[in-house]
Amino acid sequence: MSELEVRELRYFIAVAEELNFSRAAQRLGMAQPPLSKAIAQLESRLGVRLLERTTRQVRLTTAGRVLLDQARIAVDAVHAAARRARRAGQPTPQLVVAVKPGGDAGLLREILAAYRGTGSHLPPPEVVVGGSGEPIAMLRDGRADVALLRSPFDGRGLDSQTLVVEPRLAVLPAGHRLAGRRRLRPADLKGEPIPRWKGAAPSTTAYYTGCDGAEAGDGHTGLAPADTPEGPLVAGVEQLLEVVALGQAVAFLSLSTTKRHQRPDIAYRPVTGLSPSAVMVAWPETSRSAAVAAFVRAAHDVAAHQPDQMTALAY
Repeated sequence: MSELEVRELRYFIAVAEELNFSRAAQRLGMAQPPLSKAIAQLESRLGVRLLERTTRQVRLTTAGRVLLDQARIAVDAVHAAARRARRAGQPTPQLVVAVKPGGDAGLLREILAAYRGTGSHLPPPEVVVGGSGEPIAMLRDGRADVALLRSPFDGRGLDSQTLVVEPRLAVLPAGHRLAGRRRLRPADLKGEPIPRWKGAAPSTTAYYTGCDGAEAGDGHTGLAPADTPEGPLVAGVEQLLEVVALGQAVAFLSLSTTKRHQRPDIAYRPVTGLSPSAVMVAWPETSRSAAVAAFVRAAHDVAAHQPDQMTALAY
């Protein structure tokens, strides 16, 4: 069997994601008959059925689900290789660092200073600030060399190192019935609507809603999905704070984020047993860049001198 081509994988990804040949063909900018023929030829070469087709629907087989998962990784890797090669050939190469607002726990400036202090032979850093989900996408597709990310995230194809771990706090309207408490338990928030982040994977949604199974220190477990009605969809911290202040939901944010967003209409309270937030430095596992290695060392050195955030609550 000959090796799979990127073009074939792109065709299959479109069909597998749309589960409709007509929509997939439109997405790819091609006619439907050659797309159907290409998928049939792919199945023939692999010797397995990838899709179950009826007159009413298209469904992925077990083999199809596996190929979709691996095809996405392979196509991303090919695009990333091309981007990194072009960037490496530039007359003045740079180290591109991806981060989202508040995703660095206040460490980025110190890390950049430590990196610049390692020597003039290294390319200068360029920081790109992206929205939720963008830093890891940039890392995967080759637009970034290294990123500062908050857990949880999909670490496939990446190496990473934890820099700091900090507690998360409940975010409540200032007039909420629980705002007067000094400390809360997950059970106290049962039945409260919690915002959902746009485009979040199920595991990420479980984390942001406190339903990721964290064990509380007093024997209480974390919230279950049935305990958390769906609140509004949000795409950033500012939007999240607004829906909380309006009384539409409660939420959870990291300690460093709450310190940057003090508002008279918002109350922050510790929650016993809520899973923490970790800030990590991540890079492609295939990277052999001296600049990336220097940045990771700088990040590690800066983080090593930070106080233990898990005991830093002063509320």
